[in-house]
Amino acid sequence: MRRVLKLSLASAIVAATMMPLAAQAQSPQQRPGQQGASEEPERTTRAPRIAPLSRRAAAGPCPYVKILYDAARYVEMTGERPSAANVGFTGEIEGLTSNCMYQADQPITVDTRILFNLGRGPQAQTDGRTYRYWIAVTERNKAVLAKTYFDLPVAFEGADRTSVTEEQTIIIPRAELTTSGDNFEILVGFDVTPEMAQFNRDGSRFRINAGAAPAAAATTQPPAQ
Repeated sequence: MRRVLKLSLASAIVAATMMPLAAQAQSPQQRPGQQGASEEPERTTRAPRIAPLSRRAAAGPCPYVKILYDAARYVEMTGERPSAANVGFTGEIEGLTSNCMYQADQPITVDTRILFNLGRGPQAQTDGRTYRYWIAVTERNKAVLAKTYFDLPVAFEGADRTSVTEEQTIIIPRAELTTSGDNFEILVGFDVTPEMAQFNRDGSRFRINAGAAPAAAATTQPPAQ
């Protein structure tokens, strides 16, 4: 499923005075837990599995675009402790790509493509869920300039997981010709509760199919004598 939404940030007008900050797009590295999953610390990294956007001309560098780690995953939990049996609906921002363009006194136009992996755990009671996520634009190392929330309705149609791609266009006005894209940072994340954010911050996660009963070991009988 693809949607193209336009986020116009009329308040995002700043001068080019910020210090550089190294930042990389972060992508969660495992799919969210489903039925038969178990908690496991995050260990490895891999490139987002999403096609890059076509390159477009820009007079300067693009804004930094990344997934906020604390809001990169959405895990509904029932009961008093995290366990695979208590998982409801889940979500993970699996990939994020972006590109930008601006010339002369034009605003900065940023195209983004976001890949969501979504799932139903054993406590999910319905076949559909409307997730909520947000996109925020900040001055690097400074305040949030704008933050907008989006609904993401998903129908699983009997499956326990699905993937959804969202495309967004973000327009950032510039105060003057010397205001370049690297003065800004664009963050993406799920609308999570404080408990979900702490779960993500702790590095807790669920690995698909872990904890399921192992298949019986095959044995070879000697031929009858």
